[in-house]
Amino acid sequence: MKTEKTIWQKSREELFQELSSTPEGLTGAEAARRLEHYGPNELQEGGRKSVLRIFLEQFADFLVIILILAAVVSAILGDVESMAVILAVITMNAILGTVQTVKATASLDSLKQMSAPTAKVVRDGQVVQLPGREVTVGDVVVLEAGDSICADGRLLECASLKCAESALTGESLPVEKDLADIDGDVPLGDRKNMVFSGCFVTYGRARFLVTSTGMHTEMGRIAALLKSTEEKKTPLQVSLDQFGRKLSIGILVICALLFAVSVFLRGENVMNAFLFAVALAVAAIPEALSSIVTIVLSFGTQKMAREHAIIRKLQAVEGLGSVSVICSDKTGTLTQNKMTVKKLCTGGQIIPADGADFSRPEQRELLRAALLCSDATVNESGEVGDPTETALVRLGESYGFDEAEARGKYPRLAELPFDSDRKLMSTVHQLPDGLTMLTKGAVDVMLGRTRLSPEEKAEIERMNEELSQQGLRVLAFGKRMLTAPAIGLEDENDLQFLGLIAMMDPPREESKAAVGECIAAGIRPIMITGDHKVTASAIAKEIGILTPGTEAVEGAVIESMSDEELREFVPRVSVYARVSPEHKIRIVRAWQERGNLVAMTGDGVNDAPALKQADIGVAMGITGTEVAKDAAGMVLTDDNFATIVQAVKNGRNVYTNIKKAIQFLLSGNTAGILTVLYASLAGLPVPFAAVHLLFINLLTDSLPAIALGLEPHSDAVMQEKPRPRSEGILTKPFLLSVGTEGLVIALATIIAFHIGLASGGAAVASTMAFATLCLSRLFHGVNCKSGHPVLFTRAFWNNKFLLGAFAVGALLLAAVLLIPPLEPLFQVAELSIGLVGCIVGLAFGSMVVIQVLKAIRSMGKK
Repeated sequence: MKTEKTIWQKSREELFQELSSTPEGLTGAEAARRLEHYGPNELQEGGRKSVLRIFLEQFADFLVIILILAAVVSAILGDVESMAVILAVITMNAILGTVQTVKATASLDSLKQMSAPTAKVVRDGQVVQLPGREVTVGDVVVLEAGDSICADGRLLECASLKCAESALTGESLPVEKDLADIDGDVPLGDRKNMVFSGCFVTYGRARFLVTSTGMHTEMGRIAALLKSTEEKKTPLQVSLDQFGRKLSIGILVICALLFAVSVFLRGENVMNAFLFAVALAVAAIPEALSSIVTIVLSFGTQKMAREHAIIRKLQAVEGLGSVSVICSDKTGTLTQNKMTVKKLCTGGQIIPADGADFSRPEQRELLRAALLCSDATVNESGEVGDPTETALVRLGESYGFDEAEARGKYPRLAELPFDSDRKLMSTVHQLPDGLTMLTKGAVDVMLGRTRLSPEEKAEIERMNEELSQQGLRVLAFGKRMLTAPAIGLEDENDLQFLGLIAMMDPPREESKAAVGECIAAGIRPIMITGDHKVTASAIAKEIGILTPGTEAVEGAVIESMSDEELREFVPRVSVYARVSPEHKIRIVRAWQERGNLVAMTGDGVNDAPALKQADIGVAMGITGTEVAKDAAGMVLTDDNFATIVQAVKNGRNVYTNIKKAIQFLLSGNTAGILTVLYASLAGLPVPFAAVHLLFINLLTDSLPAIALGLEPHSDAVMQEKPRPRSEGILTKPFLLSVGTEGLVIALATIIAFHIGLASGGAAVASTMAFATLCLSRLFHGVNCKSGHPVLFTRAFWNNKFLLGAFAVGALLLAAVLLIPPLEPLFQVAELSIGLVGCIVGLAFGSMVVIQVLKAIRSMGKK
C-alpha cells in the first residue's frame, strides 16, 4: 500500500500498475485475497471495555462499596456467615449486571453493522453494490451525489464532482475535484485529484481507485488518536438518572434516620443497625433503572431491525411513541418503486409504450436520449441506480437498444448531474448528426427552456396534465447541438424538444392499510414529493392521505408565506408537490411549532437538513444516499411507508414496556420502605434482616423488570392518541398507581409480620415478612403487565420471560425457606406448613386486590 505523499503526484497508469489493478476493477477472487491481506475496511474502535473491566465496574457503585466495607467489618467481628452472604449477593448482582451490559452492547453492535454504509464497486467488469467494509485496495468505486466515500483513493473519472471534506479539513464549503496530476507536497485540502474516507459527495459523479482502507486512511489516522468512545444516554435515561439521584438522596436520609432511631432510641448494635440501613438503601434505590432502559431499548431496536427499520439513534425509539405527524415522500415509500414506462408522447401523439414503433426517427431519438442521459445500469448482477432511470434503460433494451453497446458507441464526454433545485440532468455525446447535449427533467422546467411556440407548449402541458391525472410520472427530453463538449448551466437553454416519457409507480398494496392505521392512532400522514401535483393527488386519494377537507398544493404556494401564516396553513394540506428542500424544512418546523412531534422521510443529499430538523429523520435504505442515512435517526431497509407505521407501533410498545418495568421496580421498593417505616414508627422489631433485603434486591428487581420490558407487543397501542412530547414517564397518575400498589404489597407484608409475631416471635415474624414481600413482588410482575386486569385472560400467560423469572424466584425462595442448611445463612426461622400457606395466600391476595383496583379504575374511565 503506497503512502498518500506520492499518490496525488503519480499518474493513474502508474497507480494501476503499482496496485495491480485495471479500470475494470478486481476479480472477485483477487478482492477476497486482498481483503484477507489488508483486513476489513473499517475503523477499529478504541477503548472498548473488556468483560473483566465491566464486571469490576459493577462494584464501583457507592452503596456496593459500603456493603463491601460492611462485609469486611462483619468478618473482623467474627460474623463470617453474614460476610459470605453479602459478598455472594453482590457478586451475583455484578454477574447479572455484566451479562446485561454485554448483551446490550452486542445488540447495539449488530445494529451498527446493519446500518453500515454501502459502496458501488466494479468487480469482474460489472458495477455491484457491496458493504463498505468489503472494499479493498485496488478496487474501482463509483461515486454519485449523496454517497459516503468509503476509502481513500485517486480519481479516475470526474464529472463536476464536489466533496464535503469538513470532517478532515474543517473547511465548510465543498471541494471541487479534478483529474490533474499535482506536483510537490501539498496539504490534504489541496489534493483535488483524490477523495477521502468519511467524506461525502455533494454534487456530480466519479470513479476512483482505492489506495488506502480502514485504519490506513486519513480518517483512520485521526481515529487512531481517539482511544475512547462514549455512548450518549437517551433523554429518557437522563431523566431517570436525575429522578434516581433525587430518590436516592431521599432514601439515604430516611435510612440515616432509621439508623439513628435503631442505635439511640432502641439500643441496637451499631454494626447491625448500620448494615440494615445500608441494605435498606440498596433494596430501596432502583439503581437498575437506567441499565434496564438500555437493555429494553436494545432488544426493541433488534425487533425493529428484523422488521426492516434500523434505529441509528436510541433517542428515535423514545420519540416514535410521540410521533403525531409523518411527512412521507411518495416514490418508493408509498409506492412500489417499480417504475415501468407506460406511455410516450412524441410527434404530438400519446403512444402506449408497448405499441411504439422505434423504426420511426423521432421515437428512436427519444429512446436513445432516455438511455444515454441516465446513470442506471442493468446487468446480470441486477439493477443499480434510480428506479426511474432503470425503467428508461429497460425500455431501451426491450426495443433492441443494448445498454453497454450504446454507451460504448456514444460515450459520455461531459455532464451536468441532476440536482433537485434545477430539476434537470444533461450529458454530452458524439452522435451521428454531431456533438449533442441531451437533457432530461421536469416537464414544467424543460418547457421553459425549449424553442417551442406558446401554442406548442400549451399542447404539451395539456398532454402532461392528461398523463398526470392517470397517476403517471412524466419526464421531458430535449437536445441541443454543440461546438465543444464542455458545458455549463447556461447551456441548458434553447433546447429542441424530443418528447415525453410517462411511467407508472403503483401504490404499495399495504400503503392504504398503513395510512388507515396512522389515522386511527391519531397520526396525520402528509405526502411531500417533487412530483407533479396532479400525479401526487391521484396516488394520495387512492391510499387515503388526501381526504375531504384537506387539499394538495405546490411548493410555490408557501414560498411567499411568513412562518406564522404557514403555521396556520399546514393543517389544511395533506399533499405538497413540487417542493424544494427549503420547503420541507419549513413544513416540518411549522408542524413542530404547533406542538407536534414530526417524522420525516428522505433519500437525497438535499433532504439531509430536513431529516435533521425533524424529530425522527427516516432515511431510505435502498434508494437513500449515505448523506441522508447519516442525518437520519432511522433507516428503512425496504423503503416502505408501512414499515414506518410498524416502527411507530414498536416504539409505542417499547416505551409502554419500559414504563411497566419502572412501575414494577418503584412499587416493589415502595412496599419495602413502607413496611420498615411502619415497624419503626410502631416500635416493633425490625421486619427484615440485612441479608433479606439483599436477597430481595437480587431476586425481584432485575429479572422480572427485564422480563416486563420484553412483554409481547400489542396492536392496542395504535388505538391511542400520540403521547404529548412534553409528557414524561413519571406523571402524577403513574406515581399514584406506584404508591397504591406499593401500599397494598406493604399491607400484605405487615399482616404476615404480625402473624409471625403472634406465632413465634421476632425471628418467625421477620421470616414471614421477608418471604411475603419477596413472593408478593414476584406476583406483582403480573399486575404490571397492563393497566387493566389480566387475571383469567390470555395476557396472564403470554410472557414466557416473566413466567421464567417467577419460576426462578419462587424456587430460590422455596430453597431458602425449606432447606435447613440455608436457614442460618439467610437468617430465616423454620416455618410450619400453615405459615407457609399464609405467605402464599397473602402474596397471591395482594395480586388479587391490585387486580380488583385495576378493574374498578378501568370501569371508572368508561
